[in-house]
Amino acid sequence: MIERNKRVHSHIPKPVLQTGAMNQKGKTEQPSRWNDPLIVMLIAALCCLLWGSAYPSIKLGYIAFNILPEDIASKYVFAGYRFSLAGLLLLALYRFAFKRKFKLSGREWASLSALGILQTGLQYMFFYVGVANTTGVKGSIMNATTTFFSVVLAHFIYKNDKLSPNKIVGCVLGFIGVIIVNFHTDLLTFSFALTGEGFIIIAALVFSITAIYAKRLTATIDVMMITGVSLLVGGIVLTILGLSLGGEVTHFTWESTLNLVYLALLSSVAFCLWNLLLKYNKVGKVSVYNFLIPIFGAFLSALFLGETIWELKNLVALVFVSIGIYLVNRVSSLQRKKAAN
Repeated sequence: MIERNKRVHSHIPKPVLQTGAMNQKGKTEQPSRWNDPLIVMLIAALCCLLWGSAYPSIKLGYIAFNILPEDIASKYVFAGYRFSLAGLLLLALYRFAFKRKFKLSGREWASLSALGILQTGLQYMFFYVGVANTTGVKGSIMNATTTFFSVVLAHFIYKNDKLSPNKIVGCVLGFIGVIIVNFHTDLLTFSFALTGEGFIIIAALVFSITAIYAKRLTATIDVMMITGVSLLVGGIVLTILGLSLGGEVTHFTWESTLNLVYLALLSSVAFCLWNLLLKYNKVGKVSVYNFLIPIFGAFLSALFLGETIWELKNLVALVFVSIGIYLVNRVSSLQRKKAAN
């Protein structure tokens, strides 16, 4: 999945931030450049493009580093290198560009470490194997289940985030799309592998669950700090796990190195841009663009991996999932009126 909304990190965006920057008098400041609808649309689309590109990039990375399909240990090392580097980049940006210090209590460090082990480590243990055992087109569509899992879980956990008609219809359409994409072209035979599509769904569920814990941490800890530490800790865990299982990533060439650096940058750069949008805009105004992630992921996989996207079942699934994501993030006119009051 690669990095998504809300993310406190990763291929698909999910950071949770305030909807406006507060000045010393307690008033919300809304810089016009970050509120401009065109700017919001362009930057949000760029973030979704970067996150969507993670699917073909990971598969191309396996090829560039000569990582065989059955070599799970080396996949973990590859993932570990990527997220460790991404975490270091975010923390360096946090410390030197934003001039902020790492002031956390021992309990907060422990909480962030636990988040990194689960949200980055555990999630990508499943995700990187799943991506290797299915197509980039299917992977990008199926990872969209993160959004629908999050909506359903929020209904049972948060009193102010219940399922609305829009959300129910969106979730139903989304899951129908996921089912459709697993049929063969003849629409008669169902194709689903636990270590492929199954692992991607498990990864999406792990992220949705851990995102609830991450949201609680945002009450007292800066989101960039949360994401940086989570990525770094999870990356280290994946690296150690992969190395202990006999994995290695040693085939460093210009092509493979650029691939690894790109994967690290897409996580950190996309997160920072998404973070700025969420800081100065309402969450719904930004997160509605998440429907672009599976679209970009599917088309980029077709472009760079030579996969087929023009099959009817792929197109129908993509439409269902995209509309589903749009609906669950859409703010109704009634909700806007309540927010205004």
